[in-house]
Amino acid sequence: MASQSPSPATASFAQHLQTILPAESGRSSLCTSVIPALLDSIVSVAAALRVSHHVALAGGTNAFGDDQLNVDVTAENLIREALTGCPTVVTASSEEDPIEKAVHAEPIDASSPEIYTVAFDPLDGSSIIAPNWTVGTIAGVWDGPTAIGSNPATAQIASLLGVYGPRTTAVLALRVPGYKSACIDLGYSEGPGGGPGSWAIVNANVQLAEGPVKTRYFSPANLRACVEDELYNGLIKQYISEKYTLRYAGGLVPDVIHQLVKGHGVYVSPVTPNSKAKLRRLYELCPMALIMECVGGKAVSFETFTNVLDTPLGNTDERGGIIFGTTDEVVKASDRLRR
Repeated sequence: MASQSPSPATASFAQHLQTILPAESGRSSLCTSVIPALLDSIVSVAAALRVSHHVALAGGTNAFGDDQLNVDVTAENLIREALTGCPTVVTASSEEDPIEKAVHAEPIDASSPEIYTVAFDPLDGSSIIAPNWTVGTIAGVWDGPTAIGSNPATAQIASLLGVYGPRTTAVLALRVPGYKSACIDLGYSEGPGGGPGSWAIVNANVQLAEGPVKTRYFSPANLRACVEDELYNGLIKQYISEKYTLRYAGGLVPDVIHQLVKGHGVYVSPVTPNSKAKLRRLYELCPMALIMECVGGKAVSFETFTNVLDTPLGNTDERGGIIFGTTDEVVKASDRLRR
């Protein structure tokens, strides 16, 4: 993408990043290269999706054995291409290609003050894209050349969601050790005549609501698990009896975005003997957990009820169930589901 003079909105976002991570933080490349490149890739994926009227199998599977759609491959390629313009991103891996591979042909000096690896799900929710439902991109930025063996609570320093719906939006969560965490809601606007556009800050301080709320929301994934898990079945019945409002899109990104916009919610993705865990920690659970913690929420494992980010990452295919959302709702759900 050709270099453009920053619009007031773009300049405002850059200035806001500097208030979160000032020059003395040593995160210049993160703010001026890595995050902008990921945002550029979201714009590119959104443009590609607008003309992808035929969603079909691409004829192959990813390393996990999942069928690949043509739009999965397109999004994957666009994001990897964007990362090649980031000199401090040493390695990258994705749910479509879950091996941490070098981004650049020439090795980067290991003594560089900024070295990152990026882990991303190029198109989360691709199974619901054919009916033109909202889908998204999930990306996590980690300190160092690898996420494997790292502690997500400190090594994962940024999480970015791209949202492809009626509007193109993004949510950026930042938590760099030694600096205040933040979560920013962004909206993209095209330039005149469909030319290069800019990102504007919609909400500079995204937070879940504190105290009682007028409407309580629940998002129950895999309701079929109710048949074999009485506790999960009981939890769903409790939400219904207490007149919670159902909001479940079938895509992880729109479901978490709903919580952030409305300020409340609880999402439950169960694991049972016949409903195996599908969500991967590196590409889905850890980025979502970072966002939740940055907005005052909570994210715990469905299996152990421990914080998702408290367990070091073992490999790229680690999977699990999750409960995330408003802190008191996560605690209530966990208490109800404990055996």
